[in-house]
Amino acid sequence: MNPLIWSLLITGLTTSTIITMTSHHWLLAWLGLELNTLSILPIIMKPQHPRATEATTKYFLIQATAATMILYASTVNAWQTGHWSIPNSSYTTTLLTTIAIMLKLGLAPVHIWYPQVLQGTTMYTALTISTWQKLAPLTLLYMTHNHLNHTVLLLMGLLSALVGGWGGLNQTQTRMIMAFSSIAHMGWLITALALNPSLATLTMLMYIIMTTAMFTTLAFTNAKTITDIATAWPTSPAMLTMTMITLMSLGGLPPLTGFMPKWLILKDLLAANMTTLATLILFASLPSLFFYIRLAYLTMLTAAPITITTKSQWRFKPKYLTNTTALIMTTTMLLPLTPSLHNTT
Repeated sequence: MNPLIWSLLITGLTTSTIITMTSHHWLLAWLGLELNTLSILPIIMKPQHPRATEATTKYFLIQATAATMILYASTVNAWQTGHWSIPNSSYTTTLLTTIAIMLKLGLAPVHIWYPQVLQGTTMYTALTISTWQKLAPLTLLYMTHNHLNHTVLLLMGLLSALVGGWGGLNQTQTRMIMAFSSIAHMGWLITALALNPSLATLTMLMYIIMTTAMFTTLAFTNAKTITDIATAWPTSPAMLTMTMITLMSLGGLPPLTGFMPKWLILKDLLAANMTTLATLILFASLPSLFFYIRLAYLTMLTAAPITITTKSQWRFKPKYLTNTTALIMTTTMLLPLTPSLHNTT
């Protein structure tokens, strides 16, 4: 792609998210979301493959539907209240926009499009959809937090955690697994948003760090299936070791950073006397942990059949990305900083 066009698309992607995050007018927020969608579509279509075209079409239809719902809800809000202010929206407007934002985020039960779109894109485009593209819709939820229906948020959070866990069990493609992982993490994030917006900010920050580290390692090893992960050991043993640690952190095992948001969310649920919901969402994370452990088992604990040519791959120095080490260290060692991070977010 032409560097000028590429820089224009990246600038549009960044600016549109900032417009939505800084707006207090529904039309301006809608404009930012539409510009965001138009900026990411050529990036998804860049491989010029039928699968990428299909993913682009699905993404466009879903985002256009959600944006239409937001525009309709904001129009109803202006009709009922006489203003276009986002923080002072009516109950009907907030409920409609919540459903539209859930569609944009890919939460259950409106999640079917999300794994298919990620599977049809490149690794770094899938990373962008999984992280940066979620910031603008989540900002609208933050702005309307006082008027949100917390029962709907908690139910969709639990359902997303369940679907994200069960849906990833029979997947062999790494991007599909990461898509269902994202759905499960969004379920935890929405649950945190219903309890405490600052806790949701911390959860989103940890999710972005862990997902970025995982997608970076998958792109580096060119692991598109779980079989590819098993055969990538001769290329970079250190990278595969770090991949296993990142997977354990995504699963939320206690010594690692991924345990922090789940621990704090469960603590807040128990403090709010939601013991049943805390138990259910905790059990819902077990299937996710299973397929993380399955991937981790393939990274280090098995030796794939290798030939003479692949045995010598360790001689060739791979091109490491400079930020990969810092990201993986962050996914490993942030748990002792939980009190300070929880108080500053």
